[in-house]
Amino acid sequence: MPNLSPRLFPLILLLALAQPVSAAPHVPASDDQVVEHVPGRAVDPRANDLQALRATWRANPRDPDLAVQLARRYVEEAAAQGDPRYVGYAQAALAPWWNEAAPPVPVRVQRAVLHQYGHRFTEALADLDAAVLAEPDNAEAWSWLAAIHMVRADYSAAARACDSVAPLTTALLAVGCRAAVDSLTGRAAAAAIALAAALKTAPDAAPEERLWAQTRLAEMAERRGSIALAERAFKDALALGLPDVYLQAAYADFLLDNGRAREVLTLLEGGARADVLLLRLALAARASGDARAAGWRRDLAARFAAARARGDSTHEKEEARFALELQGDPQRALALARSNYAVQREPADARILLEAVLAAGQPQAAAPVRDWLAANRVESAILRSLAGKLGGAR
Repeated sequence: MPNLSPRLFPLILLLALAQPVSAAPHVPASDDQVVEHVPGRAVDPRANDLQALRATWRANPRDPDLAVQLARRYVEEAAAQGDPRYVGYAQAALAPWWNEAAPPVPVRVQRAVLHQYGHRFTEALADLDAAVLAEPDNAEAWSWLAAIHMVRADYSAAARACDSVAPLTTALLAVGCRAAVDSLTGRAAAAAIALAAALKTAPDAAPEERLWAQTRLAEMAERRGSIALAERAFKDALALGLPDVYLQAAYADFLLDNGRAREVLTLLEGGARADVLLLRLALAARASGDARAAGWRRDLAARFAAARARGDSTHEKEEARFALELQGDPQRALALARSNYAVQREPADARILLEAVLAAGQPQAAAPVRDWLAANRVESAILRSLAGKLGGAR
């Protein structure tokens, strides 16, 4: 298998760690169904390339290579725009093999991508483990294994996956993969130094690759309380000019934490289409007294209700934050945050659980996060501060 595309690895980790609120995919009933008219993108080269690829695939929808290529492009669009419908389109492209026990390896990897998007991690890991067993040099599969193990806080497994993918990708991405693990296992300072050095020695790295690395660097600095360094890294990532919902949401949270809500409204102007960005807009509007706050809050409530009606539980982290900060319902926020933390255990998942625990006055519910912090020697100023407010309660 060829080395991993420089633009694919950033997508892998960013998408795995940033699920849109309404993540349940819409799968079109047929290829002829019109799902949306978007005349404004008609001259967008990305849209034109996607349209051409789709036309080629439609001529031979049972060609697994074409189907995988199209599915991958749809997932890229989901990451860029925060629109989960693209994941449904990707699933439709893989429909001929969706229920097969052992589809072709490239199909199996892309099916795993879609499983993880819906938080079906067990199914995703089964597909990926089978893929690397069949193709030990499958960089894409190893990268997704690293990403999913990180989300589930299985850092030993994530490190092994990073070691396996390292000789199959670029030096920057190899260092970045391991730095992501080290940053949450007691080696945050060394991880940041290593990633910053790798960035300096890779000035010609692809923009997508640099965006991924700069975003990771910003998050490492923010967790350690290095606000100036975090802002510089965030701005370096934004300056690349690439569409990326995860980066926008992460920087918006940084601004909100630092009392700069009005800057969030400017940053995310026109971003209400992506649910994760709409939440940040609503939070910023409330904090700054913007008149749009009530309307955005109603829109979010409707979107969460629609997700629940579909049986979609992938939105629980964001809905917990909505319940706590915009509805003033700490008990519901705690229930959602606990359910979410049982599935995924990233720093943001830990944070909303601790915040809900404190607001609801139920310190014993924080035990899973406190155990995670201690067992992995997680270095996070905000998480340590929140945990410290719980005192000695278990």
